[in-house]
Amino acid sequence: MRMKALFAMALAFALSLSMGAFAQSDSGVKQDTKDAAHSTGKAAKKTGHKIKKGTKKAVNKSANATEKGADKVEDKTAPK
Repeated sequence: MRMKALFAMALAFALSLSMGAFAQSDSGVKQDTKDAAHSTGKAAKKTGHKIKKGTKKAVNKSANATEKGADKVEDKTAPK
């Protein structure tokens, strides 16, 4: 999962730099650097939110499966 996050951030950074190279503006290198940093920050934030959501989903599924298994054991150990 971390590999996907790093790949997404690297891709966003590369794309933001390449977009700055194609744009013909008088804003200069300083503004291009700021724009790239903002884009990278947004990509990192979005990736973080997706990772958080995925982790939460995995934890909930694991808890559900554990509860289901506990119910099975309880049924087997209950006196007849």
